Amino acid sequence: MIVAQQKPLEEIRHMVAGFRRLLVLGCGTCATVCFAGGEKEVSLLATALRAALGKDVAVEEATVQRQCEWEFLDQVRAGVGWADAVLSLGCGVGVQAVAERYPGVVSLPGLNTKFVGLTEAPGTWSERCLACGDCLLDRTGGICPIARCSKSLLNGPCGGAQDGHCEISPDIPCAWVLIHERLTRLGRTDLLEEIIPARDWRPSHAGGPRRVVRPDLRVLAEQEV
Repeated sequence: MIVAQQKPLEEIRHMVAGFRRLLVLGCGTCATVCFAGGEKEVSLLATALRAALGKDVAVEEATVQRQCEWEFLDQVRAGVGWADAVLSLGCGVGVQAVAERYPGVVSLPGLNTKFVGLTEAPGTWSERCLACGDCLLDRTGGICPIARCSKSLLNGPCGGAQDGHCEISPDIPCAWVLIHERLTRLGRTDLLEEIIPARDWRPSHAGGPRRVVRPDLRVLAEQEV
């Protein structure tokens, strides 16, 4: 899931300064799961802003199932139309979706979008995917060296690991040690003998903003209409 973290209140206060009608808009999927922008967080932040900004600023709150889809954003059209600014507690896509759907209203980020990650334990998330656009997990035992190796090495390890941990920090497991252990357990260490060629980064963000089009789904949607 997309993992995000709420910005400090003081930064948000500075961001919303000058607006008189503010809508705090939550997202019911990823931001809710990582406890950054669900109904509870929206309510807590809205309460804190009312106390910090005073009675001259009206703060309303709402949460949609997903900020990244028009059909859900359309459900808050009246609230957005009332507001001078929308403080989005969704990921960066949600902020931009609000801005695109409602170009006449200021769209502000209440969260810092961190990464695509995994829930390790309650309150702990770790990065697992950089969305590079050309997955090679079949060759690395289901462990991504691009996201989990500090140097994103395709043919590791680098030699700097100590006791199975990255030289960058003892808190970071060496991805290539994990890959070797995993492939050994699976009896597939022969994969380590294959040299992964230099990567074509065009499917990643290095090739510019990306877009996925499924013609089959478009045809189905047109037929339903």
